[in-house]
Amino acid sequence: MSDIRISGIDKSYGQTQVLRQVSLSIEAGEFIAVLGPSGCGKTTLLRCLAGFERLNGGRIEIGGETVSAPGRHLAPEHRGIGVVFQNYALWPHMSVAQNVAYGLKIAGIPRSERNSRVSKVLDLVELGPLAHRRPADLSGGQRQRVALARCLAMESRVVLLDEPLANLDVHLRGTLEEEFAAFHARSGATMFYITHDQSEALALADRVAVMDKGRILQFDRPEALFSQPQSETVAGFIGEGRVLEAEDIRPLGDGHAAASVLGRPVRLRCAPGETARRRGKIAFHPGDLHLTNAAEAIPCNVTRATYRGAYLRAEVMAGPAGDIPLSVNIAAPAALSRGQRISLALRDGWVIPDAAPSHPS
Repeated sequence: MSDIRISGIDKSYGQTQVLRQVSLSIEAGEFIAVLGPSGCGKTTLLRCLAGFERLNGGRIEIGGETVSAPGRHLAPEHRGIGVVFQNYALWPHMSVAQNVAYGLKIAGIPRSERNSRVSKVLDLVELGPLAHRRPADLSGGQRQRVALARCLAMESRVVLLDEPLANLDVHLRGTLEEEFAAFHARSGATMFYITHDQSEALALADRVAVMDKGRILQFDRPEALFSQPQSETVAGFIGEGRVLEAEDIRPLGDGHAAASVLGRPVRLRCAPGETARRRGKIAFHPGDLHLTNAAEAIPCNVTRATYRGAYLRAEVMAGPAGDIPLSVNIAAPAALSRGQRISLALRDGWVIPDAAPSHPS
């Protein structure tokens, strides 16, 4: 079993606290992404899980075994963990096959079994014909596949990936995303993926943990993060999310609520336990707004319009006073000009729960 239980861990460097009561419960075989801005603590969390850092408090269990806790620290090489680094961490003087076999050799695996495993995993990542090349003779994507093959050869029960696509171009990122998904399906390993790129996290992971300032803000399915953020920070971080104030929020008893936004009546989604309140915050995305001629629409003034291929992106100033900046995607073909007056309706939005919990698990 390769389930992971991270319970209330703290990590500090001197007087600087980097992780604050972080808790996550990850099932065996899950693909988990940890998403957050630079400096939020996500790489430190990965290093603690790998065993490269000792905890100041809390506990980490892998497969039911405590690997980190006060007075207990299992060495990285004994955790059954594979790590794929941003810079690949390949030996430049070794061939592809030698790089993949190195960990097996250190572990004392007999030569015949080493050769068999190396051959098998290189075929799985489609690098068999390149087994005798050096890393310098490979593309960035091929080097990343060598790092994945190394984890497969070691039969790692948990694989940690530290921003593995950060140094690659956009086209290659898309190709490697498919590689990671295929690797996960083949290996059945528990995947723990660190990134600051939300498109990677939402595309790859079963669940995503959003971090900020050393804390987990929300740990949820990608679609829930997008459509049901539990805090204003998460709402503004995912999918070009926008947060506005709403007034007179009145639950309707069917998972929806009536409210007033920018002086106009709207119907919004809400949590089952939502209660009536005078003010609150709502989350929505540019695609949730649409052009309309309805009398109760939100008046807007176009400040910029840019062609995006399948749609036109319009930046507008909205509301009775024309002082609220919004973005709207309008399906092609469309034409808008600077200074044009338009009316928008909000066709979907989410009432952010009041006093959302700070430490979900």
